Amino acid sequence: MEEKLRIDKYLWAIRLFKTRSLATDACKAGRIKLNGQNIKPSAIVKVGDVYQVSKGIEKKVIEVVELSYNRTDAKIAVTKYKDLTPVEETHAFKSVFHAPSLKRDRGTGRPTKKDRRETDELLDNFFEEED
Repeated sequence: MEEKLRIDKYLWAIRLFKTRSLATDACKAGRIKLNGQNIKPSAIVKVGDVYQVSKGIEKKVIEVVELSYNRTDAKIAVTKYKDLTPVEETHAFKSVFHAPSLKRDRGTGRPTKKDRRETDELLDNFFEEED
């Protein structure tokens, strides 16, 4: 069996990224960190390493439990790492999904300036109350 495993291949194999090139791009962009330091896509993964992975607003902290050289089904992939993400962070963005839904009726045309001002005022009031 192989001895060395690149971080981009590992992240793809455990299904944190859909493609290996997306995992590579995330490493290059500084969204994958080991001990707070940005790492290159060619960095070697070791069992016990703890990585911080940022995908959009989602942030995960994972610990490598077992190396995975090939992409497997999701049930097996979850056993290859331990999710150490704090519970507070997983629920931090809950209010984003409870934002008011602004939907216009079909056929009403484009909003007027007055409609736009009312919409902006509604959104401003909603987000001020959250803070």
